[in-house]
Amino acid sequence: MLIEVCAYSLESCLIAQRAGAGRIELCGGLAEGGTTPSAGLIQLARQHLTIPFYVMIRPRGGDFLYSETELAVMKADILLAKTLGADGIVLGILAADGQVNEAQTRELVGLANPLPVTFHRAFDMARDPLEALEAVIRTGVVRLLTSGQHQTVELGLPVLRQLAEKNAGRIEIMAGAGVNAQNAQQLIAAGVDALHLSGSQKEDSSMIYRQPSVSMASGIPGEYEYIEANEEKIRAVVQQA
Repeated sequence: MLIEVCAYSLESCLIAQRAGAGRIELCGGLAEGGTTPSAGLIQLARQHLTIPFYVMIRPRGGDFLYSETELAVMKADILLAKTLGADGIVLGILAADGQVNEAQTRELVGLANPLPVTFHRAFDMARDPLEALEAVIRTGVVRLLTSGQHQTVELGLPVLRQLAEKNAGRIEIMAGAGVNAQNAQQLIAAGVDALHLSGSQKEDSSMIYRQPSVSMASGIPGEYEYIEANEEKIRAVVQQA
């Protein structure tokens, strides 16, 4: 079973590759749950990775209802990712009523062609998982990343089973959100096709002087810590698969 690792830095990409991951989801914006990475990160990932990497196309954090200007940025980012050598694209768009926005998604899938597209966990914010599954399949994406519409894959396990059964092999179902070596076998038994994790841990900053009066951070991590992939955590899941 393929293991995909969500990576927010070149270092995490290299750690994941060394640990045996089969694919990278390349992102920026850790605190926002993943946004479009910089052109420089995409370029260097292409230079250093031998495994495939998919580029996240998400112009901001928050919901998945996008304005015309945001969609224009997403289109430009897809074209740039293709130019820089990405192996695939990751995106997700919803309508205001909680349904998958099929028309907009299909347009971006067409723009990404011939690169394959993963529909990300915007799916988990949709109003009905089985309805959303059919909509996602109709858009032409090759893969769905989901936690089973729960905060973690363990809580979403019953829905993941239901999705795998309903899907019947039409697209790939990839489970993500809290995947680890302890629950990997449960997820495999549920019928999913791939596993997705960050396998990350907090690292302490190397800064010696630390300004006590000012903070530039609006969330976690702060200035003096950062998140990086952990080789042992990823390798432990790879060995379970």
